[in-house]
Amino acid sequence: MTDRSILFDPLHVGNLILPNRVIMAPLTRNRAHADGTPKAMAETYYAQRASAGLIISEASQISEMGKGYVDTPGIHNQKQADAWARIVEAVHAGGGRIALQLWHVGRISHVSLLPNGAQPVSSSAVRANTPTFTANGFEDCSQPVALTQGGIAQTLDDYASAAQFARQAGFDAVEVHAANGYLLDQFLQDGVNRREDDYGGSVENRMRLLGEVLDRVADAFDPALIGVRLSPLGQANDISDSDPEALFGQVVDMLSPRRLAYLHFVEGFGGNDTSDADRKMLERLRARFDGPYIGNGGYDVATAVSAIRAEKADAISFGRLFIANPDLPERFRQGAPLIEPDDNSFYGGGKEGYTDYPFLDR
Repeated sequence: MTDRSILFDPLHVGNLILPNRVIMAPLTRNRAHADGTPKAMAETYYAQRASAGLIISEASQISEMGKGYVDTPGIHNQKQADAWARIVEAVHAGGGRIALQLWHVGRISHVSLLPNGAQPVSSSAVRANTPTFTANGFEDCSQPVALTQGGIAQTLDDYASAAQFARQAGFDAVEVHAANGYLLDQFLQDGVNRREDDYGGSVENRMRLLGEVLDRVADAFDPALIGVRLSPLGQANDISDSDPEALFGQVVDMLSPRRLAYLHFVEGFGGNDTSDADRKMLERLRARFDGPYIGNGGYDVATAVSAIRAEKADAISFGRLFIANPDLPERFRQGAPLIEPDDNSFYGGGKEGYTDYPFLDR
C-alpha cells in the first residue's frame, strides 16, 4: 500500500496549524432555508467532517443580489450569522477548523431568485449560456446588466459586511470565491468582461475588483486567514479568456505579496479532461505563489500523495469523497474502503445523502 503518511504532516496555513492535508472542498448542497439561513441539520453535517485538515464551507452569498441557486446559504444578515455560529461551534467541538467561502454569482442567476425580480449583475451585459437551478428546476440564466460604479461600490460594501458577519460567527478563516465563472471571475476573464472603464481592458484593470475585495475582507480577517479560489482553465459557467496564463500569472503575482492563507486552484472539472499542456500551465502558475497551495479536481489518495511529495501541492481538497465519507482522513490513514456517493442526493433534499453516510466505527 502507498505510504500515505505525508497526508498527515501538519501544515501551517496562515495563522492556522492544520493537523492533516486532507481538505474538505466547498460543496453546494442546496439545503438551506429559502431565506438563506442554514438549517439545523447542517450542524451535524459539518461536525461529522471535523477531522478534515480544514473544512471550506459551501459557497455562501454575500448579499441578496449574490444568489444564483435555490436554497443556498447566505452570510449577509444576523439570522444567517447566528445559524453559521452554531455550525462553527459544532465543528470546533469536534476539534475541527472551518473557513467560510464568500460568494457572489454575478450573471449565473435568474430573476426569480433575486429581490423584486431584479436582473443579475455582471462585469458586462453578456448573458451566460448555461442553466441555473431555481424553484422550477433548471432554467436558463437571465440577461444580466453591467455593474455601475455605484453597484461596484455596493458590492465591495457587501463583501466587507459579509466578512464581518463571518468573523462574528467565529469562522477560522474565509475563502474568496473568484473561480468557476462567478462574479469575480466575470471581471477577470475577457470572454465576459467587455468594460471600457477602470475595471476592464487591461489585465491590471480586470483584476482590480478582486484586489479591492481582498482589501475590504481584510478589514475583518488578517490576510493570513484569507484564501482565494481560482479556476484558470475556465471550464465552468461559460467563462473563457483569450490568454489565461498571462491573466492568471498576473493575478497570482498580485496575490502572492499579500501573504494570504493559501491559493486554491480548481485544476479540473468533471467531464472535462485536463491536458498535459494545461497541467504544465497550472504548475507554472502555482510556482509563482509564495504560500500554501491547495489543489482540487479529480484527486484520489494516490495522486494526492504524489502531488504533495513532488511539491506540486501542499494540500488537496476533496469534494465527492467527503460527501460520502465523513471520516475521509481516517479512511485514508487506514487504507479502508471508500463509499461511493449517491449523485441523486447531491442537491436539495433532507438528511438522506447528507448526514446518513456511515463512519468506519459505526
